[in-house]
Order: sequence, then structure tokens, then C-alpha cells
Amino acid sequence: MVVWDLAVVGAGPAGLSAAYVAARAGVRTVVLERAAHPRYKTCGGGLIGTSLAAVRDRIEVPAHDRVDRVTFTRDGRRGFTRHHPGGPLVTMVRREEFDDRLRAAAVAAGAEVRERVAVRAVEQEPEGVRLRLADGSAVSARAVVGADGSSGVTARHVGVRHRQVDLGLELELPVPPAERDRWRRRVLLDWGPLPGSYAWVFPKDDLLTVGVIAARGAGERTRAYLRAFVDRLGLAGIEPAHDSGHLTRCRTADSPLRRDRVLVAGDAAGLLEPWSREGISYALRSGALAGRAVVDGDLAGYERAVATDLLPSMRAGHRLLDVFARRPGVFHAVLATPPGWHMFVRFCQGTASFDETLTRAPVRAALALLDRVQGRAPS
Repeated sequence: MVVWDLAVVGAGPAGLSAAYVAARAGVRTVVLERAAHPRYKTCGGGLIGTSLAAVRDRIEVPAHDRVDRVTFTRDGRRGFTRHHPGGPLVTMVRREEFDDRLRAAAVAAGAEVRERVAVRAVEQEPEGVRLRLADGSAVSARAVVGADGSSGVTARHVGVRHRQVDLGLELELPVPPAERDRWRRRVLLDWGPLPGSYAWVFPKDDLLTVGVIAARGAGERTRAYLRAFVDRLGLAGIEPAHDSGHLTRCRTADSPLRRDRVLVAGDAAGLLEPWSREGISYALRSGALAGRAVVDGDLAGYERAVATDLLPSMRAGHRLLDVFARRPGVFHAVLATPPGWHMFVRFCQGTASFDETLTRAPVRAALALLDRVQGRAPS
């Protein structure tokens, strides 16, 4: 049986980033993907600056819009729009195209990608890992990077634990030219009626991605929020091209990232930004860190790298989500101020992480004030 240096489970941004980094360094790499590219993926598809930087030398991003204006509302009210003339804030992609570009880059780097291959079990061996496939065959490798999602087999094998689980609902709406013009270069973010919830409109040429996200456990209220949001936008009569939902899961602080020779990255590791639930940048970066650890022959180095490069921003994101869930009205008002808008721009463009932002004296003072009003009713 062929023994690979690295087997990657899952061909999304995390897995393909690991494969690209490893294969480019000469590591014999195979990627196992249960679907076939290009495949639809429930995802807002907004790339912030951190994501663009991660793929800048790898692919040409298949952009369907570049956003420089953001409209903010508080459950449909108190709306205001801000414009950033200094370049795009978010680049809009369709995930089937973006992921397929990443696949092609990994193949060009030397990785072998096998599609329509489902991994059913992970078995640790003295000198490597054996992956049991649905067809009864097996793949052996000296190391494995698991990137098959938060409910995948590799996350279960490693024992990933989650502190935050959210339900996201999303519609892809084909829109006529008038609606395209209305939304071109602009997104809408609506802070919702459920604690920690929000909704969005993302433009992608002849499609609008419209969705909501809220904590799991309020499914009917989340669906009602989406229906009301779509109706309020005047889009209720459009038949969706896709109508889907998914759970996002964010790791506990002490959740493992590795079990012996199996590393987990991206959603499989529960790595995402807790407030916005943005996961693409975390997938791209954690996948690259996992691939580098395999190249270096230092699998424990992956855990150290994630702790240094990603976890501080996640801790800050949890702090921000706590404030947002308790005081969404105050949060909305802060974004209308020049410092609040500047903070949002820096996050979108990837010039400052949340942990860096939350160390600034004005932000610390604002958070302390919000803590003192915690017992009051939400705005």
C-alpha cells in the first residue's frame, strides 16, 4: 500500500491550504473530498483583507463584487450608510468558484485531489494514520490534516469541543438588473431581535446572498427573522436558487487541535471569529499553519502557531459578541461614530485584529461602561 506523507480530509479552504503549502514544499500529499468541485457551499462568501492576503500569491480571486459601502440597521430601523473611498472593504465570491480555484492551485503545487471519496474512520498506527473509506478501501499517511467540517470524522477523532453553536440560514436570490444596481458595491448588516443575531445582504452580480445567524436553539424564531428580513427588503417574491442552512461551531478555549498525528484545521477545529462567525480567513490561515507543521516535521508546532496567531483574536471576538448580545443598540450607535466605523474598516481590511483593537484605551473604556449597564434591558 502507498503511504503518503500527508493525507488531507476535506477540500475546502482549510484542507486545500494545507495541501498547497505541503505539496509546494515537496511533501507527497493526497486530498480526499466527499463531493466534487465545483460544488455549492452555504456561505456568505465575503472575503475580508485577511483572506485576500492569505491567497494573494496562490490564485486570482474570482470576485463578483467589491464592496465599499455598508448600510447598518437595528432590526430594520435606525439605518445609516457609510462609504469607504480608500478601496474595497469586502470582496464577494461564490464559494464553488473560489474553492475550485484553491483546488487547482493545490494540484498545480503537486497535490493529488481525489473527489467523491468519503472517509468513515480514522485509525492511529505506530508509524502513521490509516483512513478507512466508504468503499471499504483505506489510505495510509504519516500525518493527517482534518478539514472536513465541524461535524466531520476528524473532529470527532481529535475530540474537538465547542462553546458556541449558531444556526445560519441563507438564500441565494437571482435578481433582475434593477436590484443588481440597487445593491452593487453595497452590503447590508442588520442587528437582529435575537441575542447575538444579525442578518446580511451580499451582492454577487445577478445573485444576492441573504441570510441570518443566531444561537442554536431558537430555530423557529431564526426562520421568522429571515422571513421578515426578506419581506422588508421587498425580495419575498423571488424564488431562491438555493435555500440552505448550516451550524457554525466555535471551539472551547482548551479544545484540542491535535491527536498524535492528526491535526484539525478550519471548521473541523472550531476556528472562526465568534462575533461575525467569519470562518474563511481562519480556515485559510489554520490550514496553512497545519501544512507548514507537516513540512517542518513538528506537528506540535501547529498548536503553538494557532495559539499565537489565531486564538488571541478569537478571545477578543468572544468579548465583542458578549457586548453585542447584551447591548445591540449601543453597538449600533457606536458604529455610527467615526471611531466605530474606523474599527469596522480596519477589521474588514485586515489591518487590525480584534485583540489589537480591544487593547486601545477608548475601546477598553467603552467596554467597561457597557459592563456597568449589563443588568439593564437590551436596547
